[in-house]
Amino acid sequence: MKYIIILGDGMSDRPTQALGGLTPLQAADTPNINKLARMGRTGMLKSVPDGWKPGSEIANLSILGYDVSKVFEGRGSLEAASMGIEIGDDEMAMRCNLITIEEGKIKNHSAGHITNSEANVLIAYLQKELGGTRVNFFPGISYRHLLKMKNGDKRIECTPPHDVPGTPFRNVMIKPQVPEAAETAEYLNMLTLRSQEILADHPVNQKRIAEGKDPANSIWLWSPGYRPKMDTLAQKYGLEKGSVISAVDLIKGIGRYAGLKSIEVEGATGLYDTNYEGKAAAAIEALRTDDFVFLHIEASDEAGHEGDAALKIRTIEYLDKRVVGPIMDELSKWDEPVTIAVLPDHPTPVELRIHVNDPVPFIIYKPGEEPDKITEYNEFEPQNGYYGTIEAADFMDILTGRK
Repeated sequence: MKYIIILGDGMSDRPTQALGGLTPLQAADTPNINKLARMGRTGMLKSVPDGWKPGSEIANLSILGYDVSKVFEGRGSLEAASMGIEIGDDEMAMRCNLITIEEGKIKNHSAGHITNSEANVLIAYLQKELGGTRVNFFPGISYRHLLKMKNGDKRIECTPPHDVPGTPFRNVMIKPQVPEAAETAEYLNMLTLRSQEILADHPVNQKRIAEGKDPANSIWLWSPGYRPKMDTLAQKYGLEKGSVISAVDLIKGIGRYAGLKSIEVEGATGLYDTNYEGKAAAAIEALRTDDFVFLHIEASDEAGHEGDAALKIRTIEYLDKRVVGPIMDELSKWDEPVTIAVLPDHPTPVELRIHVNDPVPFIIYKPGEEPDKITEYNEFEPQNGYYGTIEAADFMDILTGRK
C-alpha cells in the first residue's frame, strides 16, 4: 500500500456572515473531494494538542505523528533545514517576517505579499546593516525569512504577526519568560526597531509606496528554537521512501527532519496562483517510486489571513479540480492500491483572519474498505463520520493501518 496526504492549509473555517452562514468549504463547488468522502471514511481531527497555539508548525508536526512536546524547537529551526542552513550548538533560529506597520499598528504579516526579488534586496540590506556578528539574516520566500542568533535564550514570548493584525506593534513585542532571557528579548526588540529605521526610506519600499503597495517597513521575529531531534517516518511507520511537496520552507523543513525528500515544483508560490497542476503531477510521479507523499497547498490559509471569503472559496475549488481530481483519476488506473487522505492542518476563519484550534474534518480513503455514510466534505458532516473525533497522535496510525 502507498499513501498520499493532500493538505489544504487553513482550508476549514467557521460560518461566515458574508456567505449567509455557510463556511467557504460549504459554499465551494468540490465534486471530487465530495466523491472521495463518499468513497472513504471521515472524521474530525484535533490537529493541535491541548495547551499549544494553532500554528501550522504544531499542526503539521502533529498530523505526521510527532509529539510536539518532545520534538518542537521553533519554526525557524524547521525552516532552516529546508533552506540548507545549519544550526550550530550555540545558535538559535527564528522566523523573520517582513511586515507592514501603519500608524504604529501591524497592518499585515506579509508586507503585501512582497516579491522574492524585492525581499531578497531588503534582507541583504538588513544583513549588511545589522548582521555579521551576533545575528545573521538569511533570505527565504516572499515575506518569510530566517534569523540566526548566537547564544540566544529561547525562553521568550513571541507573537506571530498573522495572529494580531491591527494591533499596536509595541503591545506585542518580545517578552522574556524567565529573567535569564531578558537580554535576548531586549536585543531582538532592538533589531526590530532598528529595522524600521533602516527600511523606512529604502528604494524598494519607496517604489512599492509609489505603486500603491504596502511597504516592508519592519521585520518581525518569532518562533525561536534550537536544532530539533526527530525520528524519521521510516523509523516511526516503516515508510522507507517518501516525498514532501510544498512552496513553504516550514513544511519542507518538517519533511527533511521526517526523512522525506523535497520536490521542487516550478511556479509553486504558496498563493492562489500557485502551480496546482504541477504539484499534482509531481505527487503522482513521486508515488510511482515512493511509499508516501505529503502534498501541501498553502493558498487557502493565505486567503483566510487576508479575510477574503471569495478568494478562499476559489482556492478550495482549485484544490478540488486541479489537484484532487487529477490525482484520483490517475490513481484509479493503478493496480497498486493507494490510500488517499484529504484534510486541512487548522482552520483560518476569514472573519478572524487568524488560526484557531477547532477540530478539522478529514477523509481517509483506503481501496477495498467499506465507506461510511458521509456524502459531503465540510466542517460539520464528518462529525458523524466513521472515525468520530480523534487526536492528532492517532492520525498516522489510522492512515497506515496500525490502528
